[in-house]
Amino acid sequence: MKKMHLVSLGCAKNLVDSEVMLGRLENAGYSVVEDPADADVLLVNTCGFIQPAVEEAVDEILRLAEFKQQDPDKLLVVVGCLVQRYGQSLLAELPEVDLFTGINGVAEIDALITRRLGGQNKPLVDLQEPKYLMDSTTPRRLSTNFYMAFLKITEGCDNRCTYCMIPSIRGPLRSRPLEDLAIEAERLGRNRVRELSLIAQDLTAYGNDLTTENNLVDLLRLLVLRTDIPWFRLLYLYPSTVSTALLELMVAEPRIVPYLDIPFQHVSDRVLQKMNRRYGRQELDHLVTRIRDYVPDCALRTTLLVGFPGETEQEVDELIDCLQRWQLDHVGVFQYQDEEGCAAYAMDNKIGEREKEERYNRVMAAQAEISSRNFQKYVGTVEQVLVEGISSETDLLLEGRTRFQAPEIDGCVYIAGGQANPGDIVPVRITEAHTYDLVGEIVS
Repeated sequence: MKKMHLVSLGCAKNLVDSEVMLGRLENAGYSVVEDPADADVLLVNTCGFIQPAVEEAVDEILRLAEFKQQDPDKLLVVVGCLVQRYGQSLLAELPEVDLFTGINGVAEIDALITRRLGGQNKPLVDLQEPKYLMDSTTPRRLSTNFYMAFLKITEGCDNRCTYCMIPSIRGPLRSRPLEDLAIEAERLGRNRVRELSLIAQDLTAYGNDLTTENNLVDLLRLLVLRTDIPWFRLLYLYPSTVSTALLELMVAEPRIVPYLDIPFQHVSDRVLQKMNRRYGRQELDHLVTRIRDYVPDCALRTTLLVGFPGETEQEVDELIDCLQRWQLDHVGVFQYQDEEGCAAYAMDNKIGEREKEERYNRVMAAQAEISSRNFQKYVGTVEQVLVEGISSETDLLLEGRTRFQAPEIDGCVYIAGGQANPGDIVPVRITEAHTYDLVGEIVS
């Protein structure tokens, strides 16, 4: 049996692609090994969205190339966004690599490796227009803990934000059919998945490209009907297309957890317009109010981008003022990266690196104070917690998440008393609150 070692970089959407490659290669007779030294095939599924991600990918490729140097019979394979973005130019930059393939290569990885092994001893570059869209028949081996999984409902994006490479890397919006997604969700439910996170570049765009009139609300209704998965979580919704029908469904169906991840990116009307975002601060104010009117206990997460070309100090103050007013539960802040190929790359009045760092620190500090205050509201309450197992901090504690905490990106609950197994959803009385994490005890 041949052995493979796979490294998955980037977002949860990339992770699903990695799981598809694991499934295809296992079906082709490969087994997974943890140590690269033991592998016949070394795979890196890359992110190429921004320069730090590109640098991380290159570092990882070079790290694995050291194992190939020790054993030249190993095959080094680079897949995904980095290849889709840079294509043939990678040949000169990374001569250690045997096979480069882009987005479509995810679905053909076993055949491409066979082709490379059967060909001449020179690098193979497989680069096609991004059209790949997985379906429920696609082999997939979960790499997450058994009790949680991601359901990727679309590929690509049509939004064309001026700072973003995704449409050129991943291609236009491609939605999976309703029934196909229900079949995959049913299978995941039978495999004991307790939390299913719906992911896409923009969940609210689901169905826009289909000939049917199905949308995200229709999909959620069907998933709830066809499965007994306890928690459905919604990640990455576009602010101006969060519908009242969706909020009403969240109220009516408690299995859709009260949590929404809605990237605002900024609050300044001028900056948002330059970003080609289809809303302004007034619309964001209205959205936050509307969500809390319909779903009062809804946890709100957003991401913000500081240092966009032409951003002023006053607009950073405006951003912090909005955070103080909205009191959001979770906020991720990123510094603008000047990416060649994006419309923003040609804009004037670029912000210096030191200034971007200072603005980032200001916004993060403001949100840390907000989070510290907000989390105090949980002290004394009993919250349902999905137990994830022994804490990474100490063997003396269990660790889990409430409905208000998404995997990987938010904090956690440290469970200081009581017993439970990974995958259990148990009532926990919260006894302490910190900036991003909670502490509690299982209620017997």
